[in-house]
Amino acid sequence: MRYRLLALDLDGTLLDPYGNLSEGVKGAVGAARRRGLRVVVCTGRRFRTALPLALALELEGPLVVNNGALVKDIRSGETRHGNYLPGDLYGEVLSLVRGVGTPLVYVDRVGGRTDILTERPEQAHPFQREYLLDAGEFCAVVPDVGAVHAGDVIMLSTMTDEETAAGLREQAHERLGERVVMHSLLNKNYRGVIQEFLAPGSGKWPALARVAAAEGIAPGEIIAVGDDVNDAEMLRNAGLGIAMGNAVRAARSAADLVVRSNAEGGAIEAIERAILKL
Repeated sequence: MRYRLLALDLDGTLLDPYGNLSEGVKGAVGAARRRGLRVVVCTGRRFRTALPLALALELEGPLVVNNGALVKDIRSGETRHGNYLPGDLYGEVLSLVRGVGTPLVYVDRVGGRTDILTERPEQAHPFQREYLLDAGEFCAVVPDVGAVHAGDVIMLSTMTDEETAAGLREQAHERLGERVVMHSLLNKNYRGVIQEFLAPGSGKWPALARVAAAEGIAPGEIIAVGDDVNDAEMLRNAGLGIAMGNAVRAARSAADLVVRSNAEGGAIEAIERAILKL
């Protein structure tokens, strides 16, 4: 099989445990590009925080962000594709999240300075308050996030402890079933768990498959590298799935092979193995 596209996760994969992008990783990505591989970053990060890393890697074209709910253009910032929460579903998810904590509403407003809307920040879990301090000017506190136009909403989430997140997931499964996509992720840069809710059909793999199809690239021609549950579908469906040594069980089970951890240069090993497969 001739591989044509290399899909790379950021946190826990390309970035080291401290969130840094090493010169060695930059060099490996550059080598992959010079060998003709189209490199696409697929991340749970929002566009604003993923963009500097994509630029540091000297990438152009599509950038898959918000766990696949959005595909943005790196240079222009324009939205190539968005999978927004429908109004009725947004209201139901919001009600569930409010029952356990303070919601974070991620919006897609091209050219704007607001990425996140929230309410009652003083009542948020301490883990979430830490995150909001760093989100700063890009997070707006409003009286009622329920008044937000649903067509703007990419994702709704809350940051909390695992026990609370587990209870929220159970309620959501009972009330919403497969009408909503859920991710429960370790908050790598802060503490606790991020519980995310996205529109049906969202995910890194559907977004990546759309990007690849637009360039005439088949699923079997894709190499994907990742470490978390939101990467598992991408690792399973790509022609070659590579899990990091620090990957969770779901990602490791979905992958074709496992490399070293992100603390041990695993991203460089993964990219070098990808190049050898060309």
